[in-house]
Amino acid sequence: MRIEGASALVAGGASGLGEATARGLVEAGAAVTIADLNAEKGKALAAEMGPSATFVEADVTDETAVSAAVERAASHDGGLRISVCCAGIGWAERVAHKGGPHNLEFFSNVVKVNLIGSFNVLRLAAAAISENEPDGEGERGVCINTASIAAYDGQIGQTAYAASKGGIVGMTLPAARDLAPRGVRVVTIAPGLFDTPLLAALPEEARTALGAGIPFPSRLGRPEEYAQLVGQIVTNPMLNGETIRLDGALRMPPK
Repeated sequence: MRIEGASALVAGGASGLGEATARGLVEAGAAVTIADLNAEKGKALAAEMGPSATFVEADVTDETAVSAAVERAASHDGGLRISVCCAGIGWAERVAHKGGPHNLEFFSNVVKVNLIGSFNVLRLAAAAISENEPDGEGERGVCINTASIAAYDGQIGQTAYAASKGGIVGMTLPAARDLAPRGVRVVTIAPGLFDTPLLAALPEEARTALGAGIPFPSRLGRPEEYAQLVGQIVTNPMLNGETIRLDGALRMPPK
């Protein structure tokens, strides 16, 4: 499928991996709708990127807000063709510790945002994409979700985060099978350690040490490398029902 001339939705697109994806898609010729809770950053980014970018304030767990973002993206000629969900949050806490058991509300909130939010974007975007006219190969569009290598190598204190990201991995194949008759592909990216705002808060020493632990390249991933993979998924029709680790061969230790 061609990126040029397509309409795309990037949920969680105001910063980090989502921002890089929005920039990459606009540079490749797509019209991009950025959906994010951070209105200040989202509006500024859309204004910077020009008429090919639009911002819609949205919480991925809010059906009405995501529906509005999908509708905005689908209003372009040819309808919504590309949906990318990068929205997510983290939390670190052991299952049981000196202070007692893991906080159930925090666990539920991580799962709600990361897993249920991703599914909310997926289902609403896929429904809109299904209304498109298919291309010459019968394809109507593609939905890309963001998991994490924590889905496979969750560390101490990452039970909530790993469970939420593991759920995204687990729904990828059945979702792709569900949507195959409609010509809609579903692919998940599982990034390793990337140079995003989350890691930017760490001291430079700590960031360098994290990068050095990656087999090759021995550095933190760059958000534009995530965006590059998004572009490759969009344009390669045989990528479907798969989760792709993007981690430089990193396998996370227990802590």
